[in-house]
Amino acid sequence: MKNPIIAAIESRVSTNLFDADKALTDEQIEELARLATRAPTAYNLQNWRFIAVRTAEAKARLRAAAYGQAKVTEAAVTYIVCGQLPSHTVMDGRLRPSVEAGFMPATMVGAWAEAVESTYGDNPQMQRDEAVRTATLGAAFLMFAAEAYGLATGPMVGFDPTAVARQFGLAADEIPVVLIAVGYAREGNWPQKPRLPVSHVLETI
Repeated sequence: MKNPIIAAIESRVSTNLFDADKALTDEQIEELARLATRAPTAYNLQNWRFIAVRTAEAKARLRAAAYGQAKVTEAAVTYIVCGQLPSHTVMDGRLRPSVEAGFMPATMVGAWAEAVESTYGDNPQMQRDEAVRTATLGAAFLMFAAEAYGLATGPMVGFDPTAVARQFGLAADEIPVVLIAVGYAREGNWPQKPRLPVSHVLETI
């Protein structure tokens, strides 16, 4: 029997057609976000936020900002996956649980905070890059969490980030990186499109 993770990778599709009559519970929406936060982040910054858009009113606002894409309103929920610009000021709160659990020395907290400040503090490009990396990893974990529960997903980058930020009250340090529509697929979706041969994309040195 094929490993289920490999099977999910090989069979996952970007869903465009959702069954608008099927909803998700609050518990399901929260569980997908919980699993998404198992993704790695630099220095354990956990610099992300997930906005689950599920009401008809909120979906209409998001659809307008997503250039009218129907899957925003047809999917059970669409997550706005936001990356936050990294800041050394959050490090104590992020790392304290690891210290209390006994596997991280308390002396490392200050060192990691200094490393975050020196890496990102005066470098807006690095800050943005890290926010995008974090949100992208979280989005990928969210998609495979959905696959594990038999749900379909449709990632979207076709949206107006300024409009999304305004409509959903994003903070100045938050970047809307990707939208992930989640729900139940209806018939008519394409299979996974063929990929380039590995020989075209892999260099082994």
